[in-house]
Amino acid sequence: MSSPWQVRLSSSRGVHYFYNTQTKESRWDSPPELTDEEVKELPGAKELLNKTRPQPAAPPGQVRASHLLVKHAGSRRPSSWKEEHITRSKDEAIAILNQYNAQIDGDPEVFARLASEHSDCSSHRAGGDLGWFGKGQMQRPFEEATYALEVGEISGIVDTDSGVHLILRTG
Repeated sequence: MSSPWQVRLSSSRGVHYFYNTQTKESRWDSPPELTDEEVKELPGAKELLNKTRPQPAAPPGQVRASHLLVKHAGSRRPSSWKEEHITRSKDEAIAILNQYNAQIDGDPEVFARLASEHSDCSSHRAGGDLGWFGKGQMQRPFEEATYALEVGEISGIVDTDSGVHLILRTG
């Protein structure tokens, strides 16, 4: 019997991931029920596994980041793809982000998974990836926090008019 798993290329991140055609589950790491040999035989494995992809060069003066946004009743648009009317307080939103931050524990893959599942931003579809941006394109607190991070570093809680964020600088 053939496995329902495939190896696919993430269009937002440029790296491979594993996709189950039956359950529609996506994951960054290989399915635990498969051996290394079985993973090598999956559709897409020969083309995508063990290939290093060069990261695109940063446009001059720009940074790249992902974020996990939790909106609250005081956010400028207190609604999202998950909730039509967000009523939580800012303190509740901060407490939620603190819980996510504890789960992330510095791991970019966990960050992307939690952003995909919980971020109140439409970027949740891309694991929170916002792409490249320059100065003046984001709200000032978000921009300042992102430029202050090293690549791979995750911010503390950042408060903007949109809500509260965790930011992962990716480029």
